[in-house]
Amino acid sequence: MIAIIDYGMGNLRSVQKGFEKMGYAAEVTRDARRIEAAPGVVLPGVGAFGACMNGLAECGLVDTVYRVVAQGTPLLGICVGMQILFSESVEFGRVPGLDILKGRVVRFDPATLDGGKVPHMGWNHLHLKRRAPHLEGIADGAATYFVHSYYPVPNDPEIIATTTDYGSTEFASSVWWRNIFATQFHPEKSQAIGLRLLANFGRLVTGNTLVLETPDAGRRTPDLS
Repeated sequence: MIAIIDYGMGNLRSVQKGFEKMGYAAEVTRDARRIEAAPGVVLPGVGAFGACMNGLAECGLVDTVYRVVAQGTPLLGICVGMQILFSESVEFGRVPGLDILKGRVVRFDPATLDGGKVPHMGWNHLHLKRRAPHLEGIADGAATYFVHSYYPVPNDPEIIATTTDYGSTEFASSVWWRNIFATQFHPEKSQAIGLRLLANFGRLVTGNTLVLETPDAGRRTPDLS
């Protein structure tokens, strides 16, 4: 049973339904013992960085996330759930994050967006930098769905799995470090490609050799016009 951390932030049911569609059991929970005992954990997040950190703390789940990472459990961070894994954000001043991954979360500079708006919203392409396990079968150039105004800048570029271009800004759209897999985009909103990613994470967690329902996920991209 994959545990989806419920701390009041994120598209919890959509993520759960995505896993279930691909044949993997998932539960939404804020029970620390169940989260720590799960074979895989998802840290979702939407909204402001500080609000997500506060929500995690108010639910008493900050140490739970640290223990999940320390014991080597696969962890999937989504959107702001990816961002709070980093050291700090500049949103509304300096806001400390979990500091599991070293780096800062910064805001898009409109001057670098070639007319693009903040937030960055809609479909955009992934450029593969590392062949990470959660990206198996997803082709370079595949499109996923984004909604964000901020993005992480890792201190170590080697953890970057994919980048995405928005205007003249190239940002880290997913990362992989040890047992941490994280995406700035929303796999639960990314149709076939997102389902493929959730299935990849499910296979990492369970060792299941399930035949994926979307074998052509890496080639199926929405119309970006």
